[in-house]
Amino acid sequence: MATATHRVVGSPAASANLSYVPVEHDPVLAAELIDVLDPRPGETFVDCTFGGGGHSRLIAERIGPEGELIAVDRDPASEERWSGFAADAPSRARFLRADFVAALEGLRGEGVRPDGIVFDLGMSSMQVDAWERGFSYSYDAPLDMRMDPTQSLSAATVVNEWPQDRLTQVIRELGEERRAGSIAREITKRRPVETTGQLVSAIKAAIPPSERFGRGHPAKRTFQAVRIAVNGELDALDRALPLAWGVLRVGGRLGAISFHSLEDRRVKRYLADRARGCVCPPELPVCVCGREPEAELITKRAIAPGPEELERNPRAGSAHLRAALKIREAEEAG
Repeated sequence: MATATHRVVGSPAASANLSYVPVEHDPVLAAELIDVLDPRPGETFVDCTFGGGGHSRLIAERIGPEGELIAVDRDPASEERWSGFAADAPSRARFLRADFVAALEGLRGEGVRPDGIVFDLGMSSMQVDAWERGFSYSYDAPLDMRMDPTQSLSAATVVNEWPQDRLTQVIRELGEERRAGSIAREITKRRPVETTGQLVSAIKAAIPPSERFGRGHPAKRTFQAVRIAVNGELDALDRALPLAWGVLRVGGRLGAISFHSLEDRRVKRYLADRARGCVCPPELPVCVCGREPEAELITKRAIAPGPEELERNPRAGSAHLRAALKIREAEEAG
């Protein structure tokens, strides 16, 4: 996720003509990402979440005219921004309008073996601030939350058509919200819920007043849960990590920036498993499994933004970066 300095024209509550105009893109943990992945001249890098192009720009500058940047994003707004990026890209570059699972499958089919792969997970601030897309609880807008506006499933479908029990499960598991049952019950009672403002009102009504403060905005966890469900974010990540690792060449680096614990745990466990060697029971005197590590962890612990970045960009507060170096193929590792 990246943030953007922007200007907004009109009133989000009252004007259908409000427009969001990005002025300056501010990628999260940019210096740290470049430091741990160390893009080098002539290398091939895949940015699986192009967004506003902030990380891609820094990578392209490092790999230079002999290198290749492959940018991926399913959001048509990112494809529009790509045209401006590509006009003066400092490396060879191409854009794939697709979700990162489909893109990685396509690259595997082409036989592409990149030197580096980047994931900047979650939604971008440009998506949040585009009020009409319904990602934010700060604006009153139609319920949408689709990262790919061409897909059929939207937040309106999840909120208004999914059974109460399923909605409870989504809010509890994907939002880690302890009041999931009460919130789902209140949403169901108020159907049809047509706007983000109506959804916020239902959530607030379901949470005791004493719990509405001190944990951030009371709607934050439910909005996260609905967004993840709409876009299939965790399922996509579970499929993408093995695909990315499989196409990455030996000596290549994989880095992922996550913004909540559900993403970060998946990245942490996947990379830790790749870095694990012998899995024999401890009571065996010698190893019989023959398993050797496929990876070396570049980040022993997740890297978080420093004070200067947090002061400049408070939205980066939950960001965590993890990275690993591929040292052998899976079949070589046993």
